[in-house]
Amino acid sequence: MDTIFALATAQGRSGVAIVRISGPDAVLAAGTLCGDVPRYRGLRKLYDPAGELLDEALILRFEIGQSFTGEDVVELQLHGSPAVVNAVLRCLGDMPELRHADAGEFTRRALENGRLNLAEVEGLADLIDAETESQRKQAVRVFSGALGALAESWRTRLIRAAALLEATIDFADEEVPVDVSPEVKTLLSGVRSEMAREADGVRVAERVRDGFEVAIIGAPNVGKSTLLNRLAGRDVAITSEVAGTTRDVIEVRMDLDGLPVTLLDTAGVRDTDDIVEGLGVARAKERAGRADYRIHLFIDGSEVSDDLGPDDVLVQAKADIYGGDILAISGKTGEGIDHLIDHVSQRLQQKVGQIGIAMRERHRVAMLRAISYLDDAAGALESSGAMTDLVAEDLRSAIRAVDSIVGRVDVEHVLDEIFSSFCIGK
Repeated sequence: MDTIFALATAQGRSGVAIVRISGPDAVLAAGTLCGDVPRYRGLRKLYDPAGELLDEALILRFEIGQSFTGEDVVELQLHGSPAVVNAVLRCLGDMPELRHADAGEFTRRALENGRLNLAEVEGLADLIDAETESQRKQAVRVFSGALGALAESWRTRLIRAAALLEATIDFADEEVPVDVSPEVKTLLSGVRSEMAREADGVRVAERVRDGFEVAIIGAPNVGKSTLLNRLAGRDVAITSEVAGTTRDVIEVRMDLDGLPVTLLDTAGVRDTDDIVEGLGVARAKERAGRADYRIHLFIDGSEVSDDLGPDDVLVQAKADIYGGDILAISGKTGEGIDHLIDHVSQRLQQKVGQIGIAMRERHRVAMLRAISYLDDAAGALESSGAMTDLVAEDLRSAIRAVDSIVGRVDVEHVLDEIFSSFCIGK
C-alpha cells in the first residue's frame, strides 16, 4: 500500500496537533524530518530539507500489528500552531513516497488489515459524532466489539448446526449422531429469538444515535411557542397574543438527561381559511405523527383529541392563569416545567431500555434476512420428508447474512467444525 499522512486533530490553533503517517515508508518519512526515529517514543527536533528547524515534537512509533491501522505508524505530536502544522504537512507532501490520506482512509486500512470489523468501524464513526452521554455509551459498546462478539456467537451456533447436518449428508458412515435434529432445532431457536430481540431494538437505537423527536401540539395561542422557548432557555420561536403566529415547524436540539432530543413547535391545529396557515397546520399534523412523543397542550378539555396514543401526554397550559392538576405547566412562569421534563425523560428512558447492541438499519435488515432463512430451515426440519441438503443451504445463507453484519463472509469454518467435532478425516 501507499504510505499516507494527514492531520489527525482538528484544524486551527491548539495546544497540540497530531500528524499521523501510516504505511511501509512511515518510519523512513519521519526519519527524513527528525533523523533518528525512536523505537517507541521520544522528543525530536524536526527539520525541513534546507536544514531549517520546524518544531520540536514528541514522536510516537507503532510497529506493524500494534497500530490502529495495523501498519507501521508514526505520529508527530507538534505544537498546535497552524504555521507549524502547515510547514510539516508541506514537507511530507513533497516526499515522493508519501501521499495525503483520503477521508476515512486510516480507518479503512484498519478494516482491511483486520484491526476493526465493519460494525466496529460504524461504532467509531458514531463515537466521534456523539453529543450526549447515551450516544457515547451506545457507540462505545459497538466500537469495543460487543456487536461483533454477538454476531460471532450466532455464527458459531449456526456453524455447529450446519456442521451437524453436513455430517449426516457427507459422512453418514462416520461416528456422528444418528438424529441431529433436536440439537439443530435448539440451536436455531436460540439464535432466532436473540436476533428478533436485537432487530426490534434497532429502531430505538437509531433514535438514540440520531435523536428523539418530541412534538408540542395543541390549539392556536395555547402556549406552545412559549413552552418551547422555556425548554430551550432562549427565544427561538415568536410568541404573540395573535392566534396562528407559528406557521412552520420550529426545531430545537437539546440534551435531555443524556438523551438527544429535538423539540418541535408546530402550528396551532384549527380549521382556517388562511391558505398559508392551513399548510402549516397540515405540516404540523404530519410531522407530529412521525414524532416519538407528543405533548398535547390544552386549556379547555374540549380541545383535546380523542385519538391519543401511548406516546402522547396531556398537559394543561397556562397554569399561572387557569391552575391545573399534576401535569399543569406555565411556559411564562416556569411552573411545572421541571415535572414535565422529568415525565418526558422517564418515558424516553423506557424506550431506551428496549435497545440491544445493534444500532443501524443495515444490521436490522441483515438480521431479518437471517431470521427468514432460519424460519425456512426450522419449517423444513418439522417436515417428515425434509431434504437435509436444502436445510443446510438455508443455514449457510443465514450465516452469510450474519457475516454481513461485521463485513466478513467465510464458510470454510463449516468444514473446520466438522473435522474438529466429529474427528472426520482421521
